[in-house]
Amino acid sequence: MDSFQELALPAFLHEALKTMHFEKPTAVQAQAIPPALEGKDLIASAETGSGKTAAFGIPLLTFLTNNSSKTALVLTPTRELAEQVAEVFTHLSGGRHDLRHALLIGGVGMDKQVEAIHRGARLFIGTPGRINDHIGQQTLNLSRTGFLVLDEADRMLDMGFAPQLDKMRSWLTGPRQTMLF
Repeated sequence: MDSFQELALPAFLHEALKTMHFEKPTAVQAQAIPPALEGKDLIASAETGSGKTAAFGIPLLTFLTNNSSKTALVLTPTRELAEQVAEVFTHLSGGRHDLRHALLIGGVGMDKQVEAIHRGARLFIGTPGRINDHIGQQTLNLSRTGFLVLDEADRMLDMGFAPQLDKMRSWLTGPRQTMLF
């Protein structure tokens, strides 16, 4: 893949990529996006700054566009990374109301997060602890999750998040596409 134009993406994504000055895919994007658009699970490894967020973000937003009854979940090990991922999704989604996201991280009150969920967010970006807090308080339902991304998956396991990930897995029912970065 030499250009994003080669991909059958929704028009808003082509426009967003143009606005963001994404002309040529990085190595991880060229290798990950085509199979992800086919619905395949994948594991990808690349350095910080290599374009990983767009590598999973483009297929994820395409999936949500094509599956209006589904939601997606992106897990990160830290709230700072979750905030960075949310910022990229804000740009990629072009402000579309059907692709709203909720940033679910610790260190801030849950009220605004619950409000974002109830406003119709279909993409949940957050840390394992806060996601489990929302599940435990029944403010978040993951039963419609059709797309799961573990960003910095190796770091999450190194930081001891395995028990929280196992707990969350029981709430992820039904078929889904999974991507580990």
